[in-house]
Amino acid sequence: MKAIILLFFVSTLLLCRVPRAASATCNPLDLISCSDAIMNRTPPTELCCNKLKQQEPCFCQYKKNPTLKRYVNSENGKKALTACGVPIPTC
Repeated sequence: MKAIILLFFVSTLLLCRVPRAASATCNPLDLISCSDAIMNRTPPTELCCNKLKQQEPCFCQYKKNPTLKRYVNSENGKKALTACGVPIPTC
């Protein structure tokens, strides 16, 4: 079942590329390293935290996307942001 959820998550990211922000390349695929933290409640890795910090300017765009917003708004998503010292978006 976890494999199916992960496959869905990756497929969703592939289909939902978000336009670029001014200072960051907004590519939700860059957050694949965070899939365990978001889907399975595991602590985020250093790579995940680095990617979250790089993608921070994109989170408001992700929240507007019907497919991606559930990951940004999820409890596990918020826990990963907090654990990495990234502010939770308030847009």
